[in-house]
Amino acid sequence: MAPSALVQRIAAQIRQKIQTGTLSEGDHLSAQKVADEFNVSRSPAREALVLLSQQAVLEQLPNRGFFVLQMLQDPSQEKDEVVPLEEPDAYYRLSEDWLNNAIPGEVTEQFLRTRYDLTKAQVIDILNRAAKVGWAAPKPGYGWRFLDVAKTPESLEQIYKVRSLIEPAALLEPTYLHDLPKLKQLKKEQQDMLDGGIESLPADVLLKSGIRFHEELIKLSGNPLYHMILIQLNNMRRLIEYRSMIDRKRLYKQCAEHIQMIELVEQGNNLEAAHLMKQHLSGSFAQKSPILQLRPESAAIVE
Repeated sequence: MAPSALVQRIAAQIRQKIQTGTLSEGDHLSAQKVADEFNVSRSPAREALVLLSQQAVLEQLPNRGFFVLQMLQDPSQEKDEVVPLEEPDAYYRLSEDWLNNAIPGEVTEQFLRTRYDLTKAQVIDILNRAAKVGWAAPKPGYGWRFLDVAKTPESLEQIYKVRSLIEPAALLEPTYLHDLPKLKQLKKEQQDMLDGGIESLPADVLLKSGIRFHEELIKLSGNPLYHMILIQLNNMRRLIEYRSMIDRKRLYKQCAEHIQMIELVEQGNNLEAAHLMKQHLSGSFAQKSPILQLRPESAAIVE
């Protein structure tokens, strides 16, 4: 029997983590760990791990679990190994309608079932997905409320202004942890992007890589509020990027600046890293702004 769509999605996302360097050779995976990460039961999580072991991506050791094997791939096949965003079509239709103000700010499940021709379980699934990334929430008692997200160039600019304040400031915190293994891992991920990932990986993986860099770097500040705020800001701009286009050429400069910031932090020069971060964020929005003004229905992906 062929694996279910859920099992294939989990397996594909684990494979992506290996390809982008989030998971490395020898890393241990358990069914419970995967189930917790993907918010599923242990059964599909284990099936996904078994599937990857059958594909020689993971090694299964008796009574020990699953371990990442070295990925030996033909670079020409790498793009086919990575799947695009996994949300169902109805999720994108709902997000488009909310971005375009085509639906009210408060809805019932029955309203969505009728509008998108979905079952009750399908409606609950897409609403839970929206709630997980911060743009929908259940109302007390009955119905759902959609939350504020970046829908215009102006709202996105406001997000970047806040980021330009908190991300450099986080680098200057006296509690900043110079976690060299973590910095080395982030540096490898960015170098892998420069070494071919920018051209071969799909847009959603490139977007997630940029988000991960900034969130992991700010997490080292020792002040969890910086990290919490950045996650919320990223969630607010996530929808506008679902329908975005990507300027891959510009990513070479962004990844190179990411590596430069990491090297400055490794050297203990957080002041210079903070200056570079401010310039980096200002440059990202400045390059993106003309595209938003000319083509409000789409946007170049920003990190």
